[in-house]
Amino acid sequence: MVHLLPGTVYAIIPARSRRMDLDAFAEAAGIHPELARRLVRLGLLDPERDRSGRLWFPPAQIAAYARLERLRTGLCLNYAALGLVVELLDRIAELERELRIQHHTGGRTWTPTA
Repeated sequence: MVHLLPGTVYAIIPARSRRMDLDAFAEAAGIHPELARRLVRLGLLDPERDRSGRLWFPPAQIAAYARLERLRTGLCLNYAALGLVVELLDRIAELERELRIQHHTGGRTWTPTA
């Protein structure tokens, strides 16, 4: 809970847009808009489309692009191969999350006990 101090003047800061168009996304990510379109075609980015087919990117897609770029430069992979790597990494993270939940809840163990 925020407590306002009496007599203090606060600036009104406009809320950030919840999603970005293609040009705003490309500028925020530091890439050419055509590369963003290519990544969408490859299924590596997941924007929304409006009725006219225009792409709208949630802010989380900037982090998704940064992850792709780290993998591309770190592993020397092309963008087409990144899809498989990202899918495997996401699957590993999901399995690790399920294991942590089972461990904390006393769920089924991987090795038989009887």
